[in-house]
Amino acid sequence: MNKKQTTIYEAQQLVDDWIKAYGVRYFSELTNMAVLTEEVGELARIMARKYGDQSFKKSDEKYDLADEMADVLWVLVCLANQTGVDLNQAFLKNLEKKTSRDKERHQNNQKLKE
Repeated sequence: MNKKQTTIYEAQQLVDDWIKAYGVRYFSELTNMAVLTEEVGELARIMARKYGDQSFKKSDEKYDLADEMADVLWVLVCLANQTGVDLNQAFLKNLEKKTSRDKERHQNNQKLKE
């Protein structure tokens, strides 16, 4: 198994390089949004069956949790590339926002302590 580490920035570059080499071009943003929704649905199917109350069907055997998460990440990276979003910076900014807003909120949430 390949244990190479990839940064978010590198992932965006790898996807862009792959699209240019093999993908001809990016799908339109709207198409990729629909594909992202589809991939999240496939991930949800596995989660509902593996961790939820639904049982697996024969047709679910082909799904792999890690692969479905990677599919979601791939399409999200495509959308970021297409719309000029630096996911690394966006992630760090979002983490700052969550830390500022929620640094005490979750610690004081009695529901999380049960």
